Amino acid sequence: MDGTRCAKVRLWRWRSNPLRRREDIVEAWIVLAVWVAVLVGGTLAGLVTAHAADRAFAEQRGDRHPTRAVLLADVPKAAGSAGPASGHALAEVRWTADDGTARTDKTLVARGQQAGAEIVVWLDGRGALAIEPMSPGEASVESAALGSAAALAFTGVVFGVGTVARWRLDRRRVARWGSEWELVEPEWRRKTG
Repeated sequence: MDGTRCAKVRLWRWRSNPLRRREDIVEAWIVLAVWVAVLVGGTLAGLVTAHAADRAFAEQRGDRHPTRAVLLADVPKAAGSAGPASGHALAEVRWTADDGTARTDKTLVARGQQAGAEIVVWLDGRGALAIEPMSPGEASVESAALGSAAALAFTGVVFGVGTVARWRLDRRRVARWGSEWELVEPEWRRKTG
């Protein structure tokens, strides 16, 4: 080693220094606020979102119930269709509601079934067709994903606001350096010229 190693001074913005400017102190507070907001706010946003999603999925499981329905028309088999819903088609079904009335509506059913076939459909608390609710395991995974997304979104917003604030401070710093240079530069030019 040649002995010209530069030591990095930790927390330099917080230390007393005659070269430290007001913008340096403000920047230190901004960095601290951003990290605290990310750690505390991001965690809270993720937990609150995950809890709310889990509660909503539990309400769906409690509200929806399966019932038997009858297909009113044949559901043709599709030749060569692709995609996630390729094994299902929209078909009209009839079921008996909890109050004893017969109802009809359209829902997705497996292809290739004949009219009169019995299928299971899910109804919500009002008796309208609904999708099957998530199992507790699926709901936990979905809640965790939504909570993580909320935490990441909050973190991104906080970092964005902090970056804009630091950028504005840098612009002020550069402007102040320019005005100070205009005061000092004529003196230097006289001495060197």
